[in-house]
Amino acid sequence: MASITAVAQLSMSPYSRYGYGLLNDNATSAQRAMGGVGYAMNSGRQINVMNPASYAWCDSLTFLYDIGMDVTRLWSKDSGGSGKNFGGGLDYMTMQFPITRWLGGSVGLLPYSSVGYSFGSDIDNGSVSSSGSGGLNQLYLGFGALPFKGFSIGFNASYLFGTTTNDIYAITDAGSTSLFERVIQVRDYHLQFGAQYSHQLTRKNRLTVGVTYSPGKSLLGHMWGVYYDVNNDATPDTVGYTSLHGKCSLPATYGVGIAYEWNKRILAEIDFTYQPWADVKYQAIEGFESSKFDNRWKLAGGLQWQPNPRGNYAHRIQYRCGAYYNHDYLNVSGNNVREWGASIGFGLPVTANKTVVSLGFEYKHRQAHPDPLVKEQYFNITVGVNFNEMWFWRNKIR
Repeated sequence: MASITAVAQLSMSPYSRYGYGLLNDNATSAQRAMGGVGYAMNSGRQINVMNPASYAWCDSLTFLYDIGMDVTRLWSKDSGGSGKNFGGGLDYMTMQFPITRWLGGSVGLLPYSSVGYSFGSDIDNGSVSSSGSGGLNQLYLGFGALPFKGFSIGFNASYLFGTTTNDIYAITDAGSTSLFERVIQVRDYHLQFGAQYSHQLTRKNRLTVGVTYSPGKSLLGHMWGVYYDVNNDATPDTVGYTSLHGKCSLPATYGVGIAYEWNKRILAEIDFTYQPWADVKYQAIEGFESSKFDNRWKLAGGLQWQPNPRGNYAHRIQYRCGAYYNHDYLNVSGNNVREWGASIGFGLPVTANKTVVSLGFEYKHRQAHPDPLVKEQYFNITVGVNFNEMWFWRNKIR
């Protein structure tokens, strides 16, 4: 998994130019079809990286492997006109395994943020074009324990790595071209802690509360700028080479969710996420404007219905829907970027075993406020395959 460098979701938004790009909340394809919820989810048959306490609920005979992909269609509009774009690719890879009856583990590769954009404009005596690429990824190892009935705790320890590149090309009418480039390279660790408590209200009704916390931290890595005259063969000039420590940081992350389950057929959940981005450090570099951040919060809700887990094929399909609202951390020229979305999906069981193919359809809208700047509409198709294998079953020899 570590050899795959482009696991993060492909971004196609000029908003990803700012900060560390567009953030990801570690939701699997199944969870994205439910609006991106997961803090209180612990089914034992789906990997839930959003709260590591869920690993403890893994069946003692089951090995889970989940891989997700998506395809995206984007429509954007601003004062200069409208455009369309198309992208997609590998999203994440995770696996989960039991260790003892009360301890489970998980390992995988997830996107933390993504950068991807390309646009241009005319200036006096020439034109300017901007482009960016890259993102941050997480290679994580996590464990979840069940110290007593109904209560679980867990943590994820991640290696946070990746490089983001922002380029500005200045092209004069005389034909000369100059490149200004900013590079941020992160090599650091990241921690997440979680807890869940499930209470069996009656034989068919169960209520679960989940909380997560990730401490804020100053980043390790380096940042620098590059100036390059494309028309000459001179060596590029590197400017502002500096360590990220003490100059760039990540905020703490708080998550809380509550889920209700009826008879293993209906699951409903509401989640809330908060990150105090307004307090983080993000040093500007020569040739690029500084970024201002707002505190981020997100509210999400989702529903899953399975008519009969032991019925015919149509009854064993999991029907999902959800919605969310995201007050993002990005602030562009005094305008906060906001996003909302809605989704539906299906969990399609494979007849030969317990493997489930998750198919989801998601619509989301993103723009700034109060000045909308660029209005973006996305239509995503997500596909996730959750392999459920009985690796630890010992057959009897007759």
